[in-house]
Amino acid sequence: MTENAPEAVLEDGLARLGVAAGPDLAERLLDYVALLQRWNAAYNLTSVREPAAIVRRHLLDSLAVLPYLHGCQIVDVGSGPGLPGLVLAMARPGSSFVVLDSAAKKTRFMRHVTARLALDNVEVVRARVEDYAPASGFDTVISRAFSSLGEFARLAGHLAGADGRLLAMKGELVGAELAGLPAGWSIARTQALTVPGIGEARHLVELVRAMDEQDK
Repeated sequence: MTENAPEAVLEDGLARLGVAAGPDLAERLLDYVALLQRWNAAYNLTSVREPAAIVRRHLLDSLAVLPYLHGCQIVDVGSGPGLPGLVLAMARPGSSFVVLDSAAKKTRFMRHVTARLALDNVEVVRARVEDYAPASGFDTVISRAFSSLGEFARLAGHLAGADGRLLAMKGELVGAELAGLPAGWSIARTQALTVPGIGEARHLVELVRAMDEQDK
């Protein structure tokens, strides 16, 4: 097995991220890569084609936020092919995940993945984020390259529970975007992330309701 084989890249990345790889995690993640490649040929779900690059740019990028998830009820909005939601669900089988997207081909793929990989902690929902109205709020509402911070808070803020957090996965941080939050939301922290094998900047921005920040 060469060092650029997806299996080797994943093993090294999990170790460098400090992710405990249970007996099925690596196998499930690699099965996800294979399914994404297969569907990508017909549905163009990602511009990343090469398996090792999928591991670095999608799997490890998603797993880098694992320590920052809040609570056990998590929704991934604008999930696309399940990034980061499906990947995080594989790594945290004790938490419940909703993966939300409005595109039929993407939700169809995510349902296929959850069935094939027996992800019983995942619910796939096809809906626009602003129209989705679950019975109760989530502990963590996460997005990966979904929209600007302000738009994320405006569209998805209603999904956060009383103590819920919004987590926005970003590349470079732009001052104007950080300053463009709607009333009622504030930045609790910005966290630089290191993704094994990726040289570009990665950040996680955590948003809380302004009253929560004041009450701390």
